[in-house]
Amino acid sequence: MVRAVSARIPAPLPYAAQVAIFSRFREAEPHPVTELEYRNAFTLLVAVALSAQATDVGVNKATKALFAKVSTPQQMLELGLEALTDHIKTIGLFRQKAKNVIALSQRLVDEYGGEVPQSRAALMTLPGVGRKTANVVLNSVFDFPAQAVDTHIFRVGNRTRIAPGRDVEAVERAIEDNVPVTFQQNAHHWLILHGRYVCQAKRPRCKICPIEDLCPFEEKTE
Repeated sequence: MVRAVSARIPAPLPYAAQVAIFSRFREAEPHPVTELEYRNAFTLLVAVALSAQATDVGVNKATKALFAKVSTPQQMLELGLEALTDHIKTIGLFRQKAKNVIALSQRLVDEYGGEVPQSRAALMTLPGVGRKTANVVLNSVFDFPAQAVDTHIFRVGNRTRIAPGRDVEAVERAIEDNVPVTFQQNAHHWLILHGRYVCQAKRPRCKICPIEDLCPFEEKTE
């Protein structure tokens, strides 16, 4: 769960610092991608919906056998709620998530001809799909520079002042407003990976951080 920041929000890093930071991210990982495993737009939509309050590793383990059988909304409906629930029972909140996946599959069949819509507003009408899930699909499948802000990006955006904001939507806007356009497509992937493996919540790994000298965070680890 992402908590809103209550303290005064500082100004974002200046343009030159943003360029330097994202140039280093790009040098380290030129083609970042989501760590969720998927086959097409529908399976990514399902995987992201399942990932709420769960790890990508855990979701991948649960969906490996599922996605070997199912790759379309119609196939998901034919699989049915009981079988789907059994496939994802190792994931938190699996019963409600299974209901949502069946419901969104039905909506896709009934209203979108079995296709995943290429619109944030349309995606967000689907059961269990919020703004973050919609943005992941738009970015990873449809190559739209949408910024899917999770707990890692929220933390990194505020801690480094790359994209400070009081809540996830403010951080999303800050990325769009301040990160140079040439880095927008991959920005959220780089920030997630940085937050997951380097700029961690309890003890950031500042010694190995590629942007340590550009980061204004005062409580750096030794």
